[in-house]
Amino acid sequence: MCAERADIAPNRQLFIDDVPLMDVRAPVEFAKGAFPASVNRPIMTDEERRQVGIRYKQAGQDAAIALGKSFYTPAVMAERVAGWKAFAQAHPQGYLYCFRGGLRSRLTQQLLREEAGVAYPLVKGGYKAMRQFLLRELERMVAELDFVLVGGLTGSGKTDLIRALPNAVDLEGLAHHRGSSFGRHAREQPPQISYENALIIAMLKVEAAGHRTIVFEDEGHYIGRCSLPQALKPVMDQAPVAVLETDDAQRLEIATRDYVHQLLAEYRGLYADEEQAFAAFSQHLLDALDRVKKRLGGARHQAMRGQMEAALQALRGGDDGPFRQLIADMLRYYYDPMYHYQIGRKQARIRMRGDFATLVEVLGEGSDIKNAVDGGVIY
Repeated sequence: MCAERADIAPNRQLFIDDVPLMDVRAPVEFAKGAFPASVNRPIMTDEERRQVGIRYKQAGQDAAIALGKSFYTPAVMAERVAGWKAFAQAHPQGYLYCFRGGLRSRLTQQLLREEAGVAYPLVKGGYKAMRQFLLRELERMVAELDFVLVGGLTGSGKTDLIRALPNAVDLEGLAHHRGSSFGRHAREQPPQISYENALIIAMLKVEAAGHRTIVFEDEGHYIGRCSLPQALKPVMDQAPVAVLETDDAQRLEIATRDYVHQLLAEYRGLYADEEQAFAAFSQHLLDALDRVKKRLGGARHQAMRGQMEAALQALRGGDDGPFRQLIADMLRYYYDPMYHYQIGRKQARIRMRGDFATLVEVLGEGSDIKNAVDGGVIY
């Protein structure tokens, strides 16, 4: 039996410590947005929730509650209580919640206590209160903290740099997208609200570790289909920029690793059959190339499509040489011109340039980062 603990209101530590959360909302609600440490253990299925909602509108709360109870046959009751009990026992320091911290949360608590002898606390105000808490915390951090962006050509290793810094937040990693037409991964991106929740929590963790400056990769307002939270957009439009400089040979290595070998590994993780994995990987790259046809121009796109088809055939035999040439051409004709245009609009915000080791040293200095960047260290 879990020790008796009090219900709590949303707070920073709940998110900073990744406290396990049992979300008893319906699956459709959970799929629209959740928290990184939450697990869905619904009190009603989507269809049950739909029917209860209709009954509530037609006949009021008491009738809706009666209908909800009618779904709980002994077998259903046993199955759902067993799921809640297992979560509570596996996570004795966790909490449960529904949308507003009301009827569904209280009923889950009651059933857990009466049917399983488990006392398990809830988060007051539920999902809605936690979401609002995070949005307020985002606004506070934007007002109180400093921000620096890392720019650089495709393949320069910006993501590697972000992951090497204790005070950085990986926007692309959280969005599960590399931020370009070729940036999709094998698996889908998270829902917008889940992305925002995870991003704010990542920022809270950086702040909690004692950092007063947060480093982001220089991104547009959209990363794939995920949009930056509205409060962050002025930060991305105004923050100073540190440019990561990497030689062309290393850029080619990094781009080949990210856009070929790692992507193929993702598809192999999705499919047990090698042929299916390689076919899906191949279609992924061909579709990405087709999406930039207009920017490349018809003739160049056609030539590169043939080049990619040949590169895929060579890769089947273990030879990534043709892909390296294709990537070099993509950098030259697609990525680099686009980057030079975008960075040209930010010249006034560039405070420093440096190689990987230099930027790790300067940007990882904690509270002195902004002064160091504003000092204009040019490498």
